[in-house]
Amino acid sequence: MTDNTATASPVASQVERVMTLAPVIPVLVIEDIDHALPIAEALVAGGLPALEVTLRTPCAIDAIKAMKQVPGAVVGAGTVLTPDDLHRSLDAGAEFIVSPGLTPKLGEAAVRSGVPFLPGTANSGDIMLALEFGLSRLKFFPAAASGGTSALKAIAGPFAQVRFCPTGGITQETAPEWLALPSVLCVGGSWMVPKGAPEQAEIERRARAAAGLAR
Repeated sequence: MTDNTATASPVASQVERVMTLAPVIPVLVIEDIDHALPIAEALVAGGLPALEVTLRTPCAIDAIKAMKQVPGAVVGAGTVLTPDDLHRSLDAGAEFIVSPGLTPKLGEAAVRSGVPFLPGTANSGDIMLALEFGLSRLKFFPAAASGGTSALKAIAGPFAQVRFCPTGGITQETAPEWLALPSVLCVGGSWMVPKGAPEQAEIERRARAAAGLAR
């Protein structure tokens, strides 16, 4: 029988340490490798050390390697879809893994690797599959499009032991509503980094505002 408390298992505790570094995990789409280092420096200086580099661009793997040079940065890979993506990310030095969903193959590979893993879930079936792998710290994605805070309240009800990182459509203005939910440890978002060439002062300013959000 599943323990119906909020206590984290050893597997969940690993990723919870990442989730509680700051109220927000920046979700980063790095188009130009030359932007990776200044973006990471600005985010960490602003108080957001956990950085999710999505595998959506050709330079993503190199961006992970570059960002790991920044003191204090905890760099992970996002948009991990397959075991191959997982292994490429780990080879690059990713310290945590985030996926938009969960499949048996990816779950098995992630658990076997021992890496902190935050799989995407959107409904009760997804959560139950994650729990079968011993995973109780989960991404709720796409958060806004999946019904917002009211949907997560309803979905989280039967799963008192689960904690979430809602991601997708969240902004500086809406983040507090999510962070106020007892089931939420942090949120993911991309609003800290505007499109185009990085302006470090502006990114750091936005990061400080995000880091100051109450959990």
